[in-house]
Amino acid sequence: MSEERSPFLSARWSHLTLFTFEVPRSVLEPRLPEGVSLDTRDGRAFASVVGLDFHETRVLGVGWPGFRDFADINFRFYARKDDRRGVVFLREIVPHRFVSWVARVVYDEPFRHASVSSRAEEDGERVSVERRFELQGRENVLRVTGRRPAFTPSPDSFEHFLKERAWGFGRDRHGATQAFLVAHPPWECLAVESSSLDLDWSTVYGPEWEFLRGREPANVALALGSRVGVFPREPL
Repeated sequence: MSEERSPFLSARWSHLTLFTFEVPRSVLEPRLPEGVSLDTRDGRAFASVVGLDFHETRVLGVGWPGFRDFADINFRFYARKDDRRGVVFLREIVPHRFVSWVARVVYDEPFRHASVSSRAEEDGERVSVERRFELQGRENVLRVTGRRPAFTPSPDSFEHFLKERAWGFGRDRHGATQAFLVAHPPWECLAVESSSLDLDWSTVYGPEWEFLRGREPANVALALGSRVGVFPREPL
């Protein structure tokens, strides 16, 4: 798989907020595609709720009116295949049925649509990001406030481990393992001053995730983002 090809999707991602939780390996291992292993840190496995904004989105070079700018809320855990470090998506929520349908058809990813709003405000050195989405009449809210100046986390930092993920791993509809490349430069971060996550785990992700209700995250990060290229999915 090579970056010399044209990406299937190009966009600018901004204000990525990552709420990361330690999760027992026994919960995640059954969800791994064949041939892919957990990517752990000090023997610990993690999953993250990630919010981000898409801007200037193009599919096969075409920007579709009404579908270029939107928010995304995804739930993912960390995996690897040899030296390829990536993520496995458990759920992705977007505000458009069309975007959700395209992602399911092209990438076989677990997308669903819901009303999602996103707001980012800058007040001097502070940047505050809030995202909301509603499912089954319950509003869920992610909030993070960070402080400038921006910095690039060191390669051995937890933030680098979480945000610098070049691969997405998954299964096609027949169960075969697939992978796709996500290309972008290293992201700068802001120091997080405050955060909150009000999430109905059972409704959004299923009752098997209810054990995370009320759990404090192991890490909260705010990355500024960049332009990205998402390449076509291929057999691993």
